[in-house]
Amino acid sequence: MIMTHRMLIAACVSASIAGIAAPARAATLWAGGFYGAAKDAAINDPEDRGDELYDEGREAIEEGKYERAVDRFTRLAEMKTSRTDAALYWKAYSLSKLGRRADALGTLADLQQQFKDSRWLKDAKALEVELRQASGQPVSPEAQSDEEVKLMALRALMQSDADRALPVLEQLLAGNSSPKVKDRALFVLSQSNSAKAREVITNVAKGSANPDLQLRAIRYIGMMGDNQSRQALADVYRASNDAAVKRAVLRSYMLSGDRERLLVVAKSETAPELRGEAVQQLGVLGAANELGQMYQSETSVDVKKRILQAMFVGGASAKLIDLAKTERDPQLRTTAIRNLGLMSASQTGDALTSIYRSDTNADVRKAVINALFVQNNGHAMVELARAEKDPQMKKDLVSKMSNMGKSKEITDYLMELLK
Repeated sequence: MIMTHRMLIAACVSASIAGIAAPARAATLWAGGFYGAAKDAAINDPEDRGDELYDEGREAIEEGKYERAVDRFTRLAEMKTSRTDAALYWKAYSLSKLGRRADALGTLADLQQQFKDSRWLKDAKALEVELRQASGQPVSPEAQSDEEVKLMALRALMQSDADRALPVLEQLLAGNSSPKVKDRALFVLSQSNSAKAREVITNVAKGSANPDLQLRAIRYIGMMGDNQSRQALADVYRASNDAAVKRAVLRSYMLSGDRERLLVVAKSETAPELRGEAVQQLGVLGAANELGQMYQSETSVDVKKRILQAMFVGGASAKLIDLAKTERDPQLRTTAIRNLGLMSASQTGDALTSIYRSDTNADVRKAVINALFVQNNGHAMVELARAEKDPQMKKDLVSKMSNMGKSKEITDYLMELLK
């Protein structure tokens, strides 16, 4: 059955009055790809999705939710990313906490068989010994309380006698203590201003411990924020061939506010995913001028799209408006318009309306309609619909308005169309 124009309008009025917009609008947002530009790259990049699963799994361990941790690390291991060996180790660790020793040992065997050169092997073998020693025995509550005592002692040591504490902390990091104790030891060191503590953390960041501690150390160095720490991060980035390590360094550059080094990576790094990560972190820092300069000299369309997303993340509405009006590449222009739609109507609504009125390209005008829809900018859409002479474009506007929330202005306009 073909719906007539008046039937379409009547349906729109009904939808608007009934307020059914939320589910329909959410579905349209998803179908149109407007579910957050900052997340687009992460969803499409297996390594970024792997990082997300990894963080969720570690958080679950910290909260004692080991079933959830097993689920996250199982899914991560199945993705076959650069963190598969880490996923297998933490899956085995979580299984051991659940008392599933046979499953944990099987997972450790998979790790040791598949990754003979993994930096997780030392921790895996230590966990295997612990599991075999405990085979057939219940988990000891005393062991758990001993660990908590260690964590309390670590905090007190650095406050009372840092010189005596440092060697103990180094031994904990190098020995067979649980990952949780090692992580806390690293955190305690990061709270110290001593040169020796910084040296220990830097060594871990360069790869002297397991990969997980290395990434934590890189983050802690970024939080220090001084020039010496930034140089240490640069040394780690230059020395490593591990993409996960390099991404961690780029994120720590952002934590330390190091725009200069991020810009160097964004311009010179040969790996596209790392260039994109540097661009994204520049956006978080609000480096609008640097991103604008880079956009003008960049030749890769994909990298330019990341720059546009970074401008959105950094709130650089003026730069995005300029590019949405002047960019000659239709794909990039619609990307700029889409990102403008993710900003508030008060920031970009007038600019989007202006682009719609001045441009004759149907794809550009449709991109503006979608952007205004995402903003829930009913006022602008009603204004454009009233002035629109093209029947198809008017139909697109009315169709989008039918999926928006309760709005007297929209309802009144739709009622006008029925008269």
